[in-house]
Amino acid sequence: MSTTHSGYLIISDITGYTLYLTQSELEHAQEVLKSLLELLIDHTKPPLKISRTAGDAVISYSLLGASLQGQTLVELVEDTYVAFRRAIDLMVLNNQCHCNACTNIANLDLKFFVHSGAFGIQRLGAGDELVGSDVNLIHRLLKNHVVEQTGIRAYALYTDAAIRQLGLQGFSDRLVAHRESYEHLGEVAVWIQDMQSAWQAKKESLRITIPPDRVAAQVAIEIDMPPQQVWDYLAQPEFRSTLLGSDRQEIVDRKGGRIAEGSGYRCYHGDQLILQTVLQWRPFEQMTTEDLVPLPGGLLRVLVDMRLEPMGEHTRLVMTFGKVQGSGFSRLMSKIGMKARAQQAQRDIERFKTVTESDMAAHHVEP
Repeated sequence: MSTTHSGYLIISDITGYTLYLTQSELEHAQEVLKSLLELLIDHTKPPLKISRTAGDAVISYSLLGASLQGQTLVELVEDTYVAFRRAIDLMVLNNQCHCNACTNIANLDLKFFVHSGAFGIQRLGAGDELVGSDVNLIHRLLKNHVVEQTGIRAYALYTDAAIRQLGLQGFSDRLVAHRESYEHLGEVAVWIQDMQSAWQAKKESLRITIPPDRVAAQVAIEIDMPPQQVWDYLAQPEFRSTLLGSDRQEIVDRKGGRIAEGSGYRCYHGDQLILQTVLQWRPFEQMTTEDLVPLPGGLLRVLVDMRLEPMGEHTRLVMTFGKVQGSGFSRLMSKIGMKARAQQAQRDIERFKTVTESDMAAHHVEP
């Protein structure tokens, strides 16, 4: 007897798998596909949990109530695709074999199916078998007309139910509306995200760093959770307030319903308002903001960089504060108080660790 749960259902499916096998030497083809499936498994991060693999696909799920924002789920999908495309490009670049299996690697691609609904979980062997009408729906969606009708080969398909659950107002404005029809299900409305665009944006983005001679202070701490969950907390205003010692924060200028370069945080410290503009947004790796700090001598500009370093099941969070830019008097006042602010930043990052680990434990959901 399985208990009914609510959550996300996700299928990561390798495009061109069947044709690749039929046109390739089996020994080399199996090595390539094994490597790509292992990559998909490695990128299925908690709170996503793998149900099982199915030849060319990884089927996973996440229960509602786990600490995971809608934006973080979308970023997990995009991050997996970027890693997959990098792996394909490296295989092609390093290939010195001229067999069909190695020559045809570039024809492989990846697509995702994301749905939100109810499902049962049955423990079978070493895996979790998902059952229910919503499970049937997402499997039916694997057979579709997306490529023929939209021309998009590498995509993430979100059902209407998934879009509503994500809670990203404006996200679907940047997606392609699409419909499929199935016997016994009727017409199903879905939304298509072009993964090639996500890959291109990642390749073209420039990494911002604060040069060593421009560093004013740096603090770090090890947090008992993987990078994607630390990142999820870093993006949430209530937890950023803890990290930055503010009374409260609010997000402004979302892009397509999401935080991205050009978005900002309003950071309130009593009567003082600090505007933090996002200059760099690299999910699960690094975010950088330019903070405008009002002081009696004028406005100060400060770069604040947050970097995540994976350490097995843990993550090292490193916060770097750049030297201030502004009027001479403002810089002098800031320099005088830097030692005290660095000590406060260390206390704040330690409190962030305590608060987030406690919240993570409170939201831990097991089937």
